[in-house]
Amino acid sequence: MLSYAKGPERPLLEFTIGEALRRTAAEFPDRPALVSRHQRQRYSWRELDQAVDDWAAGLSAMGLTPGDRVGVWSTSCAEWVLLQLACARAGLVLVNVNPAYRSYELGYVLNRSRMKTIFLWEQDAHANYANILAECNAPVQRMLFGIDKLPAGTKFVEAAGAGQVVNIQYTSGTTGSPKGVLLTHRNILNNGWLVAGQMRLTAQDVICVPVPLYHCFGCVMGVLAAVTTGAALVLPNWSFDARATLEAVEAEGATALYGVPTMFIAELSHPGFPGFQLRSLRTGIMAGAPCPIEVMRRVVEQMHCGEITIAYGQTEASPVITMSGADDPIEIRVSTVGVALANTEVKIVAPETGVTVERGQQGELCARGYTIMQGYDNDPAATAKTIDEEGWLHTGDLAVMREDGNCKITGRAKDMIIRGGENIYPREVEEFLYTHPKIADVQVVGLPDARLGETVCAWVRLHAGAELTEAELRQWCRGRISHFKVPQYIRMVEEFPMTVTGKIQKYKIREKEVRLRDLGGAAGIETA
Repeated sequence: MLSYAKGPERPLLEFTIGEALRRTAAEFPDRPALVSRHQRQRYSWRELDQAVDDWAAGLSAMGLTPGDRVGVWSTSCAEWVLLQLACARAGLVLVNVNPAYRSYELGYVLNRSRMKTIFLWEQDAHANYANILAECNAPVQRMLFGIDKLPAGTKFVEAAGAGQVVNIQYTSGTTGSPKGVLLTHRNILNNGWLVAGQMRLTAQDVICVPVPLYHCFGCVMGVLAAVTTGAALVLPNWSFDARATLEAVEAEGATALYGVPTMFIAELSHPGFPGFQLRSLRTGIMAGAPCPIEVMRRVVEQMHCGEITIAYGQTEASPVITMSGADDPIEIRVSTVGVALANTEVKIVAPETGVTVERGQQGELCARGYTIMQGYDNDPAATAKTIDEEGWLHTGDLAVMREDGNCKITGRAKDMIIRGGENIYPREVEEFLYTHPKIADVQVVGLPDARLGETVCAWVRLHAGAELTEAELRQWCRGRISHFKVPQYIRMVEEFPMTVTGKIQKYKIREKEVRLRDLGGAAGIETA
């Protein structure tokens, strides 16, 4: 059987985000909608709907018209959500800006996006955003949250339709320059709704969202999952904090918890973890990076999150492509990223030929359907390289489709280590090292080697108080995995270089190792 599958067909939502909010507010007017704990702000659905109307009118009174682009450069806060929904209602295009950006990166996005206005806080614990923006000398109107007030307005123009672009998100830019992903109401509203369906979310649920709003995980899987179901959205803090997240789950009775693996690891490792009452949890999503099997098991058992799901995707797919179900056997949820989401096609192809491979064989995962972006902003060449003539998005991720249709991500094609002719997938080595009782987190990369071409390097973070030497770890590996997979280089670290969304930047690990180990000569060897 070929590695092709299509999720169940469901009638899609063919209205705008603004209309979705209107419907939910009418159905659940007094239910909690938004809680920003660090700001001590709370909204019911009726209050949120009215506030969004006020913001939409204010944006229009500023002279912004449908199709104009509005930036938001901020960590998680109630204003972020209000601006997201108000832009959608007023027919504006929200441009998400990474809070980690500094002047060079910000200037690039300001120029590429052609935004007319940018909303931001003047500063926070990490940066003075107003000063960074001033360094860019960009022709953009600045609006400071908490200081500048929107003008009073009474009228605004509703978005033209579900097919209109409503959001531009810039890819992380871990390689090359960031590209603006054009996403429509239809793209992201339906993705948020279908993701919510996989978790069986209703208006009785409370979603704790410690992931940043600037990324799809927060503003689609979080905000729009809430908008389409009536579930409450809880923001624990400006940015991720393990204790604040645990406190939010307990205090708000959260039934769903989101996070990338590093966040769940931090929560499980927090010294105060045993003292928190987390039995309100039922479900949630672990996504954004490969999910270690051992961590998943601990979330199920120790956080009482028996219906936790795994989601896989990328910004270009709004973002979720595959997802496990709340009642899937634990074996599926700890070893795969689930099956094709509703109304989504998935296939695995040979990277060299594009031919669909048999189930059980590895290849590149491709996706097609309502979920695929309109394209990269003002970059048709890059769009054509990513979406083929038949509408298939080529993710660049290596995967295997099992006989039952569940997919397992085995790595990125460019992450594959070729050591003396042996193909090594970092994910496989990482999963093995996670089983060591002293290891809390690990990342594996390939380093250049003059003799073998590449060899294996592991960065290891130990559990608090644990001690382990490089020699001890290598000895533990020997006899348990193939000799060529045993890391030649090991470094014990306290943290990994990460994007603001919690994704590990493996290229930075590699760059640092090449520099520290003086491997520049080997790195410069040209290969076929």
